[in-house]
Amino acid sequence: MRPAVPALIAASAGLALASLHLGVRFTPPGEVLAALAGRGEGQAALIVQSLRLPRAVLAVVVGASLGLAGLLMQTAVRNPIAEPGLLGVNAGAAFAVVLLLTLVPGAAMTQVMLTAALGAAVAVVCVMGLALSTASGMSPVFLLLAGVTIAALLNAGLQVLILLDEAVMEELLFWLAGAFVDRPIDGLWIALPLLALVALAVVRFRAALDVLGTDDATAATLGVDVLRTRLGFLGAVALLSGASVALAGPIAFVGLVAPHLARLSGGRGTAALLPLTMLWGAVLAQSSDILARFVLYPSEAPVSAVMAMVGVPLLVLLLRRRRIAAA
Repeated sequence: MRPAVPALIAASAGLALASLHLGVRFTPPGEVLAALAGRGEGQAALIVQSLRLPRAVLAVVVGASLGLAGLLMQTAVRNPIAEPGLLGVNAGAAFAVVLLLTLVPGAAMTQVMLTAALGAAVAVVCVMGLALSTASGMSPVFLLLAGVTIAALLNAGLQVLILLDEAVMEELLFWLAGAFVDRPIDGLWIALPLLALVALAVVRFRAALDVLGTDDATAATLGVDVLRTRLGFLGAVALLSGASVALAGPIAFVGLVAPHLARLSGGRGTAALLPLTMLWGAVLAQSSDILARFVLYPSEAPVSAVMAMVGVPLLVLLLRRRRIAAA
C-alpha cells in the first residue's frame, strides 16, 4: 500500500469528524458522540443525526464517484482535461433530471438516478460524436470546446424547463447549485453499491484500461477491443456521474483535480491510481463542503462554487502546459 493511501484515509476520516462538529453552531465532541451513540437529546442531536451525518457520508460517496469518473474519462479518451463537468456529462444528467421532475413531480429516487444516468450517457455520445466529426478529433482543446458547446445547449434547455414550471423553480435552482446539505439520502443505497461495482470492474479490467491509455493501435495489437472497451468505461462514467448529479446536483472539477493529485501522490497505472483518485475525490468534496459553510457565513455557498476556485486555476495551468508541450 502506498504511503499516501493511509494518509488520505486519515484525512478523510478527520474531515468527516470535523463536518459533524462545524456549522452555524459548533457542536462539542461530547454532544456529537452522544448523538452518534443514539443517546443525544435536543437540537444538537437532531442536527448531527439528521443533517451533518448524512451530509458527511454524501460528500465521501459523491466525491469518490466523481474522482473515479474523472480518472476513467481521462484515461479512456487520453485527455488530461477530460472531466464530467467540463465535457457536458453533468449537464446532460441535470437536464434529464429536470425534465423528469417537470413531467413527473415527486418521482422516486430510483427513477431520478436512472434518468440522470441516461442523460449523462446521451451527453457523452453527443460530445464524442461532435469531437470525432472534425479533423481536430480528440485533441484536448477541441474536446473541451465540444463539451462546453453541448453543456451550453443543455443548460439553455434546462433554464427553459425551469421557467415553464414556476411551482418547482426554487427547489430545482437549489438542487442545481450543487451541494450536500438537505439532500435526500435514500439514493445512497444505490450510489454506494454502484461505486463499489464500478471500482471492482476497473480492477478486473485494469490491464485493458492501461493499454487504452497509450494509443488505439497498440491496444488493438494487444488484443483489446478498443471501441467496446472505451464505450464500456464511458458508460461507467455516465453511471457514476448520473448518480452523483441525482444526489448532490452538478458539481464540476472534482473529476478533473482528483486524478492529477493522485498522479502527484505517486500513482502510476490504474491499480495505483484507483484508490488514490477515489480518496482524493472524497477529500476534495469534504473540504469544499466544510469551506462552503464559512465562505458566506452564516449563509452557505454552493460546494460547486468552492470547488471551482480550485479547479479553474488547475485547468488554466493544464492548458498552458499542453500549449508549451505542443510548441
